[in-house]
Amino acid sequence: MSKSNWLPPLTAGFVTVLVGYTSTAAIVFQAARAAGATPAELASWLMVVGIAMGVTCIGLSLRYRIPIVTAWSTPGAALLATSLVGHSMADAIGVFVFSGALIFLCGITGVFERAMRHLPISIAAAMLAGILLRFGIGVFGAMQSQLGLVLPMFLAYLACRRLLPRFAVLVVLLVGLLISAAGGTIRSEELKLVLTLPVWTMPAFHWSVLISIGLPLFAVTMASQNLPGVAVLRSSGYEPPISPILTWTGLVNVLLAPFGCFAVNLAAISAAISTGREAHEDPSQRYWASVSAGVFYLLLGVLGASLGALFTALPAVLIAAVAGIAIFGALANGLALAMRDEVHREAALIAFLVTASGLTLGGIGSAFWGLLAGGAAHALASVSLKRRQVRSVGAAVNASR
Repeated sequence: MSKSNWLPPLTAGFVTVLVGYTSTAAIVFQAARAAGATPAELASWLMVVGIAMGVTCIGLSLRYRIPIVTAWSTPGAALLATSLVGHSMADAIGVFVFSGALIFLCGITGVFERAMRHLPISIAAAMLAGILLRFGIGVFGAMQSQLGLVLPMFLAYLACRRLLPRFAVLVVLLVGLLISAAGGTIRSEELKLVLTLPVWTMPAFHWSVLISIGLPLFAVTMASQNLPGVAVLRSSGYEPPISPILTWTGLVNVLLAPFGCFAVNLAAISAAISTGREAHEDPSQRYWASVSAGVFYLLLGVLGASLGALFTALPAVLIAAVAGIAIFGALANGLALAMRDEVHREAALIAFLVTASGLTLGGIGSAFWGLLAGGAAHALASVSLKRRQVRSVGAAVNASR
């Protein structure tokens, strides 16, 4: 790959990490504090999760030559932030080991992959579009409060999509950084250099804790992260090796859980940044974006708190605008794929609307319920279609007698 072709995937990888980390790091902080984590243990959580994401991003992407992006479980962290209150750190580590082991079992048995084979691609694409819609709309919502920052970023994107399409996201990021720096909204006082050391905690296994927290952590990670993660890859034209991905992420999770690795899984929203045209014009070369994301995640692990401070120093509106603009291509592709097949169109529309609604039931996010609603609509439509076909065949037979 030439030097000029390295920049788009490198930028996409950086933006993937930037968006994935800054948008949910506060939830991870809350989850660690709920378990009574000390500052050293909190830093250890960030370190090992960064290493876990880095190793799996790089290893899986290079092995399968597709842009496999992993991330921590955001809904899992939100669940832990409320469920771990009153429990010890040892209990929390036991929950992490238990959940990771269940994900590992899903991988080696192939149960999850067999279930995904029955999911029409149009419904998966509709679910993805429903997830990304909020981020795309967020760009224009941000203009209402920060017009002077977001509008130039959006105009830069429109110009670059026609003049320098491979560098559009990079230019958008640079424009946002320059305007923020000129306006003094980058909190430079947050920047500091600190090395992070891992902290081992012996896990404790109590069935009541494993059932009440471990099973929900596993469920929301699979339903709200791995399902959309598979949809992102399939909507971009890739066929991910689902079982090996689950096997390796589950195994890494189990091995690093004693240091605070609570849940590593396929990324969904941030993955869309590394699977689109902005990452590389050639789909077969986009895995370099996820490899570069893995490198940045490893840096996050080694420098933990320092890079966390760097990301949190940037304005929240800047991050939201970059995230929204970066997924325009993936959102358009998802909508086109969802509505392409007339047979599945209504079911895909239902999946899109339920997902986009943000519906949450039982602690499980709208991506799962959108998929469930779309799948149910598809099943009912298939039954009706088969009945009509049987009636047509019967009528033809009777007419020929």
